[in-house]
Amino acid sequence: MPTTNRPSRPRPALRRARLATVTSAALLSLAAATLPAQAAAPAPTSTASATASPRLDRKALRASLDAFHEAGMYGAYSSVRDGSQQWRGAAGVADIGTGRPVRADFEHRIGSITKTFTSVAVLQQVAAGRIDLDDPVGDYLPELVPGERGRKVTVRMLLNHTSGIADYIVPAFPKILTDPGQALEEGRFRTADPEELVRLGLAAEPTAPRGTHAYANTNYIIAGLLLKKVTGQDPEAYITKNVIRKAGLRHTYFPRSARISGPHSKMYESFYGTIEPARDFSVYDMSWAGTAGAMVSTTDDLNDFYRRLLGGKLLGAAELREMKTTVPAYEPEPGQEVALRYGLGLYTIKMPSGGWYWGHDGGVFGAGTWALSTEDGRRQAAIGYNLMKYERFDESGEPLPNPIGQALVTHMDVAVSGGAPTNRRPAASPVPDRLLAPERLRR
Repeated sequence: MPTTNRPSRPRPALRRARLATVTSAALLSLAAATLPAQAAAPAPTSTASATASPRLDRKALRASLDAFHEAGMYGAYSSVRDGSQQWRGAAGVADIGTGRPVRADFEHRIGSITKTFTSVAVLQQVAAGRIDLDDPVGDYLPELVPGERGRKVTVRMLLNHTSGIADYIVPAFPKILTDPGQALEEGRFRTADPEELVRLGLAAEPTAPRGTHAYANTNYIIAGLLLKKVTGQDPEAYITKNVIRKAGLRHTYFPRSARISGPHSKMYESFYGTIEPARDFSVYDMSWAGTAGAMVSTTDDLNDFYRRLLGGKLLGAAELREMKTTVPAYEPEPGQEVALRYGLGLYTIKMPSGGWYWGHDGGVFGAGTWALSTEDGRRQAAIGYNLMKYERFDESGEPLPNPIGQALVTHMDVAVSGGAPTNRRPAASPVPDRLLAPERLRR
């Protein structure tokens, strides 16, 4: 893949300073101030989002997936479904050492797509009357979230990331801003306690005031502990029984060890060029992500899940309506519309071709995933890929042109819209540059 040409290797102290600047900017890519949560409203709909072409252009799908690999992605696998029609494809390698090819049926770490599953589980408890979305979280977990936060942060604020609670990622991996490779290696087989993760998040400096969207894994670790409190069950066991099995998914699960049980790719982490060569982190204890991002799935399973969710098979109409009530995910430039809005573990995004789609993305060390669906649940697309933080930055921390991210967006746009690939650059998209690579480090 393309790398930045450097005339000479910077002195260690200068390199550490630049690394901290770049990784800090990437870690906080969604931390800019956004509109207040009081502005929440159902996300906009459009004809394009509800009436996507029923045609699967297999040639265009194949070409756009190949282009993603040719742009520098090691390996990717994708599945697209429209009504009863289905297309699957794979491009590239699962192991850069042996050349083993990727397969369309691979299991894959799906990162923050786990949040959609966790949110469904919480909303099931809302339907059962055990949780109220607008109750303070301190009513349920007074010792975990005490004081003013416990009184003013509601369950809804956890699920749409307007709680004002910071992420725990940096304090949980304390060397991640200075020596990412060492930080990730030290955490490979470390078991994390969810209560401790919450304490780290609560102690960290918030990136936005309460009422403003600021993505934080801490919110969904708290949501998992809330499930535990009201159901009396381990939250991962509850989600498995009441969401995964209810959706009929056969290859979706919370891993029981650091290893993925089914056929899978190696998963390579570059961390913006600071881990060179990119290192395989497919073997990893995912307790650091828990109910915020630990799950494994396949692209076929993800398409099944979002079809059933948006088709009203997993939640009642009232709960699905709450899930699709959104807040802006960022503050747009003057005169521009917000093209990414976040609901309760589910977002809606306007793609470059103009259509609005529902779904989520996920990224963990070495593995990225993106799943989108039309609002009517007819058409879905999901992709998994095995090289992360491939973006590069200049000396001031500004992003450099990113052909891999551009090719990823193009493939997903083709997949959900049914259109042909275009040469439109991400900068021409209605979605800001910082949001176009959905595997942005925020999980």
